[in-house]
Amino acid sequence: MGEAAEWSTSPLRRGAAIAWSHRLGKTSVDRLDALFLRAGVSEFPSMNEFAARTGAIVTFGPFTLREKERLLTRDGAPVELGGRAMDVLIVLVARANEVVSKHELMRLAWPGVVVSDGSLRFQITMLRQALGDGKDGARYIVSIVGRGYCFVAAISRQGGIDTPNPVEPVLPGQPPQLVGREKDLSEIRAQLATCRFVTIVGAGGVGKTTVAVRTGHDLLAMFGNAVYFIDLAALSDASLVPTAIASTLRLSVRSSDPVPSLLAYLRDKRMLLVLDNCEHVIDAAALLAERIFAATPHVHILATSREPLRTQGEHVHRLEPLASPPDQPGITAAGVLTYPAAWLFVARAGASGAMLGLDDTDARVVAGICRKLDGVPLAIELAARRVVSYGLHQTATLLNDRLTLSWPGQRTARPRHQTLQATLDWSFELLDGAERQVLSQLPVFVGNFSLEAARRVVVAPGVSEEQVLAAIAGLAEKSLLAMHRSGARTLYRLLESTRVYALSKASAETTEAAALRHAQYFCHRLEQAAEKHAAFSRDAGRASDTADLGNVRAALEWCFGPQGATELGVALAAAAVPAFMAMSLLAECHRWSTRALGELTERTVSSRSEMTLQAALGLSQMFTRGNSEEVRQALERSLAVAQGLGDAASQVQLLARLQIFHERIGDFVVSLDYAHRSAAVAETIDDPTARATANSLVGLCSHLTGDQAKARLLLEAAIAGGVQSAQASTIYAGFDHANRASIALARTLWLQGYPAQAVIVAQRAVDDARQLDHPVTLCIALIWAVSVYLWIGDLGRAERDIDSFIAYAESHSLTPYLAVGRGIKGELALRRGDPEHGVQALARCLGDLHESRYELLTTSFSLTLAEGLTMVGRTPEALVLIDDTLASVHANGDLCHLPELLRVKARALRSAPERRIDEAEECLVQSLDWSRRQGARGWELRTAMDLARLWSETRRAPQGQALLRGVLAHYEEGFDTADLQEAGGILARIDERAASAAPMG
Repeated sequence: MGEAAEWSTSPLRRGAAIAWSHRLGKTSVDRLDALFLRAGVSEFPSMNEFAARTGAIVTFGPFTLREKERLLTRDGAPVELGGRAMDVLIVLVARANEVVSKHELMRLAWPGVVVSDGSLRFQITMLRQALGDGKDGARYIVSIVGRGYCFVAAISRQGGIDTPNPVEPVLPGQPPQLVGREKDLSEIRAQLATCRFVTIVGAGGVGKTTVAVRTGHDLLAMFGNAVYFIDLAALSDASLVPTAIASTLRLSVRSSDPVPSLLAYLRDKRMLLVLDNCEHVIDAAALLAERIFAATPHVHILATSREPLRTQGEHVHRLEPLASPPDQPGITAAGVLTYPAAWLFVARAGASGAMLGLDDTDARVVAGICRKLDGVPLAIELAARRVVSYGLHQTATLLNDRLTLSWPGQRTARPRHQTLQATLDWSFELLDGAERQVLSQLPVFVGNFSLEAARRVVVAPGVSEEQVLAAIAGLAEKSLLAMHRSGARTLYRLLESTRVYALSKASAETTEAAALRHAQYFCHRLEQAAEKHAAFSRDAGRASDTADLGNVRAALEWCFGPQGATELGVALAAAAVPAFMAMSLLAECHRWSTRALGELTERTVSSRSEMTLQAALGLSQMFTRGNSEEVRQALERSLAVAQGLGDAASQVQLLARLQIFHERIGDFVVSLDYAHRSAAVAETIDDPTARATANSLVGLCSHLTGDQAKARLLLEAAIAGGVQSAQASTIYAGFDHANRASIALARTLWLQGYPAQAVIVAQRAVDDARQLDHPVTLCIALIWAVSVYLWIGDLGRAERDIDSFIAYAESHSLTPYLAVGRGIKGELALRRGDPEHGVQALARCLGDLHESRYELLTTSFSLTLAEGLTMVGRTPEALVLIDDTLASVHANGDLCHLPELLRVKARALRSAPERRIDEAEECLVQSLDWSRRQGARGWELRTAMDLARLWSETRRAPQGQALLRGVLAHYEEGFDTADLQEAGGILARIDERAASAAPMG
C-alpha cells in the first residue's frame, strides 16, 4: 500500500484535522494529505506533536513563540510559562482570530486527558498574566461569553509546513485619519467580534462608508486578509445583490439562482463581508444577509444603510454627526479645535489651499459653521472647500443666508457624494408618497419637535393621522430625521441640510398653511403650560424644555411677517412671556413685547394679552436698559388693565413691580407705599404666593428704611410662605421672590449682630439661585451676598462672587448691573490698599448708575467713595459727598445706611486739616443713636469702636471701653469676622495702656 493509501486509511484525529484546517485557511483534507506527507508524518498529529516536528516560529507584539522548543520570549528574554499554559497558547495561536470553544480547546491541547472548566480558566488567567494582557492597551486573548476564547493579536509565522497562497482582500484604500470616530470604530469592532452582524445606520454624508472601510482595514489581520467590500450603490436591480457578492468573491455561478452556490461556498469560510449602501436594495440585501448569517457560522457581516435592515441577528450601530463646538461666549481657538467637526473643517480647508491663521475670533466663526452644518462630515468638507474661494467669513455669511446644497466636492467622489443635493436626492427617491408629503411640511419646525407636534401640524391630502405617524417613524428609520430622548419624550429634528432640501420640495401654499398650524399649536401649548406649570415654575431648565423656544421664535417671525397672522402673533408673544422671563431672556422678551404691542387692535386692547405684554415690556426694559419713564408707564398701564379685568393675583405682582421700580430709582417712601398696597390686595385673595410676595416686599422695604426687627419677621414669613406655596410665578417678577427674601434676610441678620448666620443664609441663597438656573435671580443673590462678605471682611469670597456676577450680567445683557460690578471692584481695591484705583472705579460707577436712574445701591457706593476720598486726602470732597448723600437719605427714606454715613462723616471730620474733633464726636453719637433705633448692632459695633478710639486718650477712655464691651457682650457668634477681631484688638490695646499707666507697688 502506498503512502497515500496508508495515510487515508490511518485513524484520523478529527479534532486535530479541524484545527489544522482552520490554521491553514480552511484547507481541504486532500490538500492536508499532501502537506503532511511532505512533512513526513503518517497521521494527523495533535497540535503539540506537530509543533515539535515542524519547528514553526510565530511572532506577535514583542513576543516570539518557538513551537518546537516550546519556548516563549519577550524581546529576546524567556517568559516563564507553565506546561499547561504553553499547550493552551499553542492551540490559540494556531487558531488565531477564531473563537475556540472551551471543549475544543481542552480536546486539542490535552488529547485524551479530562480537564475541568476551572483548570482551563486558571491556565487562561496564568497565560494572560504572562503576556501582560490588557496593559498599555495590549490585547491578546479575548473571552467571548458563551462561546470560548479567541487570540486576537496579529501574528506572523516562519518555518513549518507550506501554507496556501495568501488571501487578497477586496477593499478600498485606507481612508485618512478619522477624527471623532475612535469610539465608533472601537464599538463596531467589538460588536462584530461578538454579534457577527452589524449595520452602520446614519444620515447621508455622515460618513458610514468611510467608517466601514476603516473598520475593514483594522480587521484585516483578524480575518487573515479575507475582507471583501461590496458596493451596492451601483445596482439598479435588487435581484443582482447575490451576483454582486459572488462577483466580488471571484465565485463563478452558472445557475439562475446564485444564492445556494454562494451559501455553499461561504459555509466553511471565515471572512468579513462589507455590504455598503444597502438602502435602495434594502429588501434583497436584508434577506440575503440574514441567510448568510444563519448558514455560515464564521462569516461576519458589516452593512451600511440609511435605515436598519431589520433582520434576525442584526445589531444596529447609529453613526451620529461629529460633535461641534457649543455657542459659548469666550471659547478660544484651542477650545474650538478640540471638537472633531471643527478640526475636520480646518483640515479640509487647509488641504484645499486656504491659509487659516485661526485666532479666537475666526475660531468662533468656524464653530458657527459646524453648528449650522449639524456636524455632518460631507457638508463640512464641501463648505471647507469654499474657503479658498470666498474666505472664511464670506463662506459663513453665505451659509447663514441660505445653506447651499450644490457646492461641489471631490471629482473622484461617488456621484451621490459630490454635492449635498445629490446625497439628499438619493434619499428622497427612496421615500414613498406619504413620507414625501410629510417631509415637505416638517421644515416649519426649528430644532426639536415632538411626535404630538408633528401630528397637529402636518396635514396632507389623502394622508391619515396614522399614516403621518408612520411616515415620521419611516423618516427617522431612513435617517432623514434625527431622534433623541428627553426624559420620557422622544424628540425629532431635521438636520439643516435636510430642512433646506425639504423646503425646496414644498409649494408656497403648503408651507404657509403648515406655518399657520405651527404657530397655533405652539400658542396653545404655551398657554396650557403656563397654567399647568405655574408660569414655567422656578426651574429655567424645565422652562426651556417646555417652551421649545426655537419653534416659538420661528412662529413669531412668521406671524409678524408679510404672510403672517398678527392677532395670533400678539397672543403667541403674550403666551411666550413666562418662558422668556423664566430663562432671563430679557432682551428678546423686550423685542417681542414691543412688536406685539404695536399690533394691538380693538379686540386686544385692554385684554389679558396687553396686560402681560405691558408688564413684560416694563420689566425687561428696567433690567436691561435702566429705569426710564417708559418702564413706569408700561407697568402702570399693565396694572390698570389688571384692575379693569378684576385680576387680583396679577395686581399683587404688578404692584410689586412698581415697588421694585421706585426702589431702584431711589424713591424708598413711594416704594414702601406700593409694598403696602400689594399686601392689602394679597389679603383679599386665597393665594399663598401672593401673601409670600407681599411679605417679601414689605420686609425688604423695612430693611432698607431701617426697621430691622420688622424686616426679619416679614422676610422669614415670606420664605416660609414661599416654601409652602405650590406656585412661584415669575411672569411679572423676572426673578424669584423667595430667593430675594433670603438674601435680604442675610443682610438683616448681619445688621442685627448675627454675622455667622448671615454668611450661612447668604451662601444658601446663592446656591439656591444657582440651582434655579435663573440669571436675574442669581445676579440679585450674588450682589447682595457680596455686601455681606464685604461687611465680614471676606474679600476673597466677595471677589469670586462679583466676578461671577459680572459674567452673568454681560452674557444676559443686564447693562445696569455692569456698573454695579465696577463699583464693587472699586471697593475691593480700596479695602486692599489701592485707594486711588478704588476712587476712580467708584466715581465712574456712580456716574453710570445715576445716568440709568439705578439708585438702589448709590447710597452704599457714595459712602464707600467718601471713605476713599478721605484716604487719598480729598477730605473736602468727601464731606460734600456725604452731606449730599445724607440729604438724599432723609428725603427718600433710605435710612438703612444712615448710621454708617454718620460714622464715615466723623472719620472725614477727624481727617480734615483743622481736625474737627467735636463735630466728629457729635456725628458718632448720632450714629450710635440711629443704629440702636434701627436695631442695627453691626453699625453700632463699628461706631462704638470709633468712639472708643476717639476717647481712648481722654478722660472718657473708661466710658469708651465700657461702651465697646457692652456692645460686644451682645454677640454670641462671628468672632472670627473682621469687625469683631478689630474690636477685640482695640480693647486689648486699651487694657495694655491702662495697665502700663497704673502705679507700681
